[in-house]
Amino acid sequence: MNVDLLVHGGDVLTVDDAGTVVRDGAVAVHEGEILAVGPAEELKARFTAAESLDAAGCLVLPGLVNTHTHLAMTLLRGRADDVTLQGFLERVLRWEAELLTPKNVAAAVRLAVAESVRAGVTSALDMYWFHEAAEQAARESGWRLHTGPTFMDVPEPPDGIVYADRQAWARRDLQARGGARPGTRPILFAHSTYTLSPGQLTDIAALAREFGALLHIHAAENSTEVAAVEVRYGRRPVELLDSLGLLGPDLLLAHAVELTGSEIAALARTGTSVAHCPVSNLKLGCGIAPVPRLLSAGVTVGLGTDGAVSSNTLDLLGAVRQAALVHKADGDPSAVGAEEAVRMATIEGARALGLGEHLGSLEAGKRADLVVLDLNAPHLRPLHDPWSTLAYAAHSTDVRDTVVDGRVLMRDRALTTLDEAAVIADLEALV
Repeated sequence: MNVDLLVHGGDVLTVDDAGTVVRDGAVAVHEGEILAVGPAEELKARFTAAESLDAAGCLVLPGLVNTHTHLAMTLLRGRADDVTLQGFLERVLRWEAELLTPKNVAAAVRLAVAESVRAGVTSALDMYWFHEAAEQAARESGWRLHTGPTFMDVPEPPDGIVYADRQAWARRDLQARGGARPGTRPILFAHSTYTLSPGQLTDIAALAREFGALLHIHAAENSTEVAAVEVRYGRRPVELLDSLGLLGPDLLLAHAVELTGSEIAALARTGTSVAHCPVSNLKLGCGIAPVPRLLSAGVTVGLGTDGAVSSNTLDLLGAVRQAALVHKADGDPSAVGAEEAVRMATIEGARALGLGEHLGSLEAGKRADLVVLDLNAPHLRPLHDPWSTLAYAAHSTDVRDTVVDGRVLMRDRALTTLDEAAVIADLEALV
């Protein structure tokens, strides 16, 4: 049988429920879909490939899923360091009003895509202004972007759409999408409980449910935010969302650092997911999300980088390492293990987006988003355990090849769909 792509040789870490590792394995891909995963010898006999990747001496794994970011913030990288969340927001909101245009967002997103592809990140949930420009830039590069209209009630928003008009604008956007292509879904973004009123949040959630969309919102990022929302509405952010009936399997919370035991129980009861952003949370002094307690309660937790202003990097492997390490600080070295951290960046991230049937593991029938990580470096040898290697030893620079929807976006560390020098030059011209 003829196929489009065969990735063969090396060890295939499928990240299926059993944690299967296929030694000297292969992945066969056709029309963007994984047809088979198995021993290389067997698949090479079954399939004739138009294109191949020889992964001998490498680790093949699912593409990483960034469950919370603001990609075009690459435009502001390094301009809001060593400040609190509130100080960060004050600066960034002012700069966004001055700098953001569709053209600038597209240029910043192209840089973010280049950085992400190099880091083995094959898709990201992106909350930001001018999402249409971001989508076009990602589509042109062949990269999987999860985005949609953002709601934030602020004076003079960068896109010029006053809040009273945003509901109709978002509805038109969702209607124009029609049926989502495999590996995507409709998405709406509600910035937070401190930039949107309870009535506005209820209206946004109703629109999301009408279209079967994922709703993504910042919540409980630090103690100052929680106190401010409690003073204004008499409830903490997660309590407020629960009282409004917004918690549920189609809601994904970003950060969720400041949670009570009853709030964790509410997330578990309703099937609400969390995007854990350990690097950003530490850098902004927000604290450490109670991820071990969330996992123990059965809450789905994915990993995010946040934007390149608050974390300075879109390196999700760095977030994997941080997630595997920071929760051990209380004295329990098993609080978040290597396998748990890797799963948060792959299958659990996909599940947090409601896309676990399409993304996050290397299994027949799923979209062909995968990464080949080169193991031929001193810091990666010997390879006793691939989960350990990924969580504690590997770096984004070890990624050799990145494939999205069966299309090779990076081969032998060279980007194939973006002119990297031009992408960098375009962004430099803006700043």
